[in-house]
Amino acid sequence: MAPMPLKQLTTLCSSKPSPVTTLLFFIIICVLGFYTFHSSSSSSFFATSSLRNSVRYRQFLLSSASNYTVASYLRSLTLHPHLAGTEPSSETVRYVESHFRDLGFETHSIRYDALLSYPKYASLTARLPNGSVVQIPLSENVEGVVNPYHAYSPSGTAYGVAVFVNYGRDEDYRTLAAMGVTVAGCIAVARKGEFPRSVVVAKAEANGVKGVLLYTDSDGYRQGFERGTVMRGIGDPLSPGWAAIDGAERLNLNDSEVLRKFPKIPSMPLSAEAAEIILSSLDTASVPPEWRDTTVKLGTAAVGPGGPTYLNFTYQAEKKIATIHNVLAVIKGLEEPDRFVIMGNHRDAWSFGAVDPNSGTAALLDIARRFSLLRKLGWSPRRTLLLCSWDAEEFGMIGSTEWVEQNIVNLGTKAVAYLNVDCAVQGPGFFSGATPQLDDLLHEVTAQVEDPDVKGATVYDTWTATNGIGNIERLGALNSDFAAFVQHAGVPSIDVYYGRDFPVYHTAFDTYDWMASYGDPLFHRHAAVGSIWGLLALRLADDLILPFSYVSYANQLQAYRDILNDILDGSVSLQSLSTSIHEFKSAAEEIEKEAKRLREQETFTAVALFQTRALNDRLMLAERGFLDVDGLRGHTWFKHLVYGPSSDYESALAYFPGIADAISESMKMNQSEGQGVIQHEIWRVVRAITRAAAALKGELS
Repeated sequence: MAPMPLKQLTTLCSSKPSPVTTLLFFIIICVLGFYTFHSSSSSSFFATSSLRNSVRYRQFLLSSASNYTVASYLRSLTLHPHLAGTEPSSETVRYVESHFRDLGFETHSIRYDALLSYPKYASLTARLPNGSVVQIPLSENVEGVVNPYHAYSPSGTAYGVAVFVNYGRDEDYRTLAAMGVTVAGCIAVARKGEFPRSVVVAKAEANGVKGVLLYTDSDGYRQGFERGTVMRGIGDPLSPGWAAIDGAERLNLNDSEVLRKFPKIPSMPLSAEAAEIILSSLDTASVPPEWRDTTVKLGTAAVGPGGPTYLNFTYQAEKKIATIHNVLAVIKGLEEPDRFVIMGNHRDAWSFGAVDPNSGTAALLDIARRFSLLRKLGWSPRRTLLLCSWDAEEFGMIGSTEWVEQNIVNLGTKAVAYLNVDCAVQGPGFFSGATPQLDDLLHEVTAQVEDPDVKGATVYDTWTATNGIGNIERLGALNSDFAAFVQHAGVPSIDVYYGRDFPVYHTAFDTYDWMASYGDPLFHRHAAVGSIWGLLALRLADDLILPFSYVSYANQLQAYRDILNDILDGSVSLQSLSTSIHEFKSAAEEIEKEAKRLREQETFTAVALFQTRALNDRLMLAERGFLDVDGLRGHTWFKHLVYGPSSDYESALAYFPGIADAISESMKMNQSEGQGVIQHEIWRVVRAITRAAAALKGELS
């Protein structure tokens, strides 16, 4: 029966009622009363039943962990090397896709045509001070594995004197200059540090270096060549800001926006053994003491030039449009199908990829198996869950970035959170990163999962005992697939993993055998990561009120403000920043009180459910407030003003990237101009925090 128009109902109420009218009105009141009572009762029953079932489902998810199953998935994924854009990579697409389909999930593959980079030829010879010429080995000689290279390095030939530049930082070049060493026209030998490869090459280029050879220190176990990308930025270089779907616009390779993403000098990785052949031959002025902690054997005083050792370096590359595939499994939400909780891991690897990334892929497949079992028990998530297998992450988070760009509007209005796992297991010790409103959830979930290495303890127990409670990293780096979600789309995100800095990183020796022998012989850490990842997803998909705490975010912003104040030492006013953070914290405290009141309700009427939905939208959308439509100066694709990549990788400020860049730029200006640049960036952050506070309040000014 359709509802009676308001005008007609008013007429009935205001005119003198006839017996028929009175009877009709009485029936309407009874129907409305019954509907309200029934709605209230059923909503109350549903809320209580849902909570009871949620606890049962979480317990079942934990009990259904299987280290044997996840090990079998990993073995299947790592039978062959599977570099993005190659046929073996297509085999892993089919494997993941069939796994999701066999479990009964709605599954589809999304194709993109992106610019990737592959090696064609490389050679390196050294003419040592004694006159001998040595051919430097440039491969591990493992069948099927791509030869070591830096993706997007240009082709070229470089001939010059070898010079050891330590980590290749600005301070290292200043040290060399103070020692009277000229690096212009030389070939730099650098060791891998905290900087991305692209930054090391860019700084060498800025100092007039003709080519870069980058090695990783050996720790007694490390071997091989560490492959990687040297592209600046993320996503397909030819479609910046839009998805590289079939028929899409593509920029020309010679377009200035494309060219600025690529270095102008060639580079490639070296093994520690290959680097030692060069560095042990150098003999010049004393090496700074702080440079001597490299594990590679240095010469009598290895800096160079002065030996000299001459290097002849040739590299030929091929850039081409290659097809990549993301694979998505969808578990539709029962009550809120238009709200999305996204779980993601990349699938492509430089070689076999047992650690990076297929330990995470195996965990994702096992989570899919566990979710399938839950569905057989009657579980359907409240909100929609997406299980995503990304492609071409190693080239610069291309698969995930293209998908975010393709879905940016829907993500902006409907994405609850993104949960990322890259290398699920690299070794012992739990680590995590998150946007701060998810800190409390991480602590709660890890307290429910048994530690795989310490009997009788939870992951939370050992994690916090080792690092303390303030141990969650932030997501401003460009080192995994969370980057586009946080820094471009403003989606609350989490990243979890076990261990770090494993010795076969990006080499031909990242194999199943290495994992089974060293990384996680019993595969218990894999099972633990899967349990944490799965529980996070269940909480975010099923909790009636989203488990976000913006008070944690406010406290983090206040800590950032205090550190910024120490750096600026009163030279620029931070009053407006303090005021905006105070406003944000007040809004955060108020919404937590509101959430607490709703959680404590004994009955959930239709009105209460509507209020909960509105509250959740405010919690979900507040992170978007930190985005700025103009983005960061010089790299406008990055919109987040709290977490994102600073151009100054040596900045003491690891957040507020626009402010960090302004501080760096101000060093080249007079005092007044410099302070003005910094103050402008502070005002941009102030406006962003104020926007986020307004989103939490949910009211118009």
